[in-house]
Amino acid sequence: MLSAGLQYSGGLNSLHRSVLDRSSLKSATVPSTVRVASKGRVPSHIRATAQKSGQRGPAALSALATMPAVDETVASIAYSNEWRALEEHLGEVNKLHLRDMLSDEARCNELFFEHNGITCDFSRQRVTPKTVKLLRNLAGAANLKTKISQMFAGEHLNVTEDRAVLHPALRAPRDEKIYDGKKNVVPEVWEVLDKIKGFSDKVRSGEWLGVTGKPLTDVVAIGIGGSFLGPLFVHTALRTNHEAAFEAEGRQLRFLANVDPVDVARALNGLKPETTLVVVVSKTFTTAETMLNARTVRTWLTAELGAEATAKHMVAVSTNLKLVKAFGIDPENAFGFWDWVGGRYSVTSAVGMVPLSLQYGFEVMETFLEGAWDVDTHFRDAPFEENIPVQLGLASIWNVSFLGYPARAILPYTQALSKLAPHIQQVSMESNGKGVAIDGSRLPFESGEVDFGEPGTNGQHSFYQLIHQGRVIPCEFIGILKSQQSVYLKGEVVSNHDELMCNFFAQADALATGKTAVELRAENVPDHLIPHKTFTGNRPSLSILLPELNAYTTGQILAMYEHRVAVQGFIWGINSFDQWGVELGKVLAAKVRTAVNTCRTKSKSLTPADGFNYSTTKLLNKYLQGKAQLLYPEPRDVFPCELIEGDICRPPTSYL
Repeated sequence: MLSAGLQYSGGLNSLHRSVLDRSSLKSATVPSTVRVASKGRVPSHIRATAQKSGQRGPAALSALATMPAVDETVASIAYSNEWRALEEHLGEVNKLHLRDMLSDEARCNELFFEHNGITCDFSRQRVTPKTVKLLRNLAGAANLKTKISQMFAGEHLNVTEDRAVLHPALRAPRDEKIYDGKKNVVPEVWEVLDKIKGFSDKVRSGEWLGVTGKPLTDVVAIGIGGSFLGPLFVHTALRTNHEAAFEAEGRQLRFLANVDPVDVARALNGLKPETTLVVVVSKTFTTAETMLNARTVRTWLTAELGAEATAKHMVAVSTNLKLVKAFGIDPENAFGFWDWVGGRYSVTSAVGMVPLSLQYGFEVMETFLEGAWDVDTHFRDAPFEENIPVQLGLASIWNVSFLGYPARAILPYTQALSKLAPHIQQVSMESNGKGVAIDGSRLPFESGEVDFGEPGTNGQHSFYQLIHQGRVIPCEFIGILKSQQSVYLKGEVVSNHDELMCNFFAQADALATGKTAVELRAENVPDHLIPHKTFTGNRPSLSILLPELNAYTTGQILAMYEHRVAVQGFIWGINSFDQWGVELGKVLAAKVRTAVNTCRTKSKSLTPADGFNYSTTKLLNKYLQGKAQLLYPEPRDVFPCELIEGDICRPPTSYL
């Protein structure tokens, strides 16, 4: 399916699309770093980079000479006939405007997708029926269907770590069979889930008591990255759902992620050690930030309750039982998960299920798993013509790789989804923010997108100015038919939720249709203001409607976004399931940690001999000199009042 073409290793943007004279390729002296096959072509994103130099033909090719050499046999999807067909089709789409495309009823109906209560409207994407067909052809060229099947079959698609990608197994029914190699993993998943149910039931019923004999009604979950963002998203979504709130009455759930001691202070503010249960989430039990926070909170517990509090007031989500035991936690109170669960995909594992079941009860959280599994099977089984995650992924491929829009705004018109965008930011950007293909070759395009978002209508008073009249940023509006908290005041034209949703519908249309100078003149707008009040429109968005926000639909939307990220990675030909980009900073932080310890212990400043560049040395010394008499002469516990110089200082539990 893939045609040969120019092989190179630059990470180039396809936004600017200039044309190199193809005939010049035959006579050009091609630099050794650029290989052109006899039947090759120059993809638009390569032409664009050459054109930036202001050169054409042989001179333009020479401008690419600084690119590092690569293997001629690399066959990126960017060199396929299907990719080229989309590039050529782009010219047709650029002649169209969404205000006209939205008047085509047949097109709009074709771009409506529905599944088990979820409605997705893609009619405000800059696509035609032909675009959709060509994108599905691209999915075929990338063997998308096969890759989806391989994922659910347990094949080791995470090749750099030699691991399966089986987070859907975390929410599979008991009788489902999903294999990692020859082993059906579903029974093990349910073994852990049954253990979570038993434990959470004991804590919630008061059967499990703290060392002073009091029930444990307050939970602090310590974890970072996927061990924090996913559970926080779900917790925030369910807090104001009537059923979940009823089950959580009299209980608190807090999260501690950042190693910043301010986060510790806020997480523990107002809590009493004797009623607090701590869940430490770290697969290896070695995550630096998590374990420092865990030791800090352990000290807070044992300072008041004694050393025996660790075993009764702390549990673990980890597979390293040796370190769990060494920490003081009974290994029987450790809940495991598997290496085929990536951190950012782990919210439906014990990572999320333990703290969330303690807060809302296992039955509510089992409904959450059922919602995720509903979309899992839809993604696995539905034809592409009906498959919502596939269509979402294809829309992003089109926006990023062909229209040249590198960002995406996630805009839920419900406050309960305020933590969706931060979670999907990690799921998407950590998964698809890659510079190389799965075989290690440099990508001939930029993958991934910059994700951000804010609930409506808050975002309208923040960054919507930019998305309406500045950069083009594809938007995803998420609305709810039935509010978690209905308010309708006598004398108001509409209810509070209707007012919110009026903005949901209006913003999508404003982005699509815009407002022209002709329309402004008809409204007698002064000429000098017309350029400022003109809206170009033709800015793509999509709209998602859910019947209500509960545990089930929260699971659905989680799985929908997880799988759309996988679709993008499968088509781009990257590994969406590793994250080597986070490692280098950790390594360098260890070096800094050693230097800081040495300087504190010996009351000295850094010198060039310590091996840091001049800028870092100067900045670190500024930091070291800024603390009040902070030395490490001997091991001792130091809490905030002794740590930072200041006139006002409060211990964590009295933070206001």
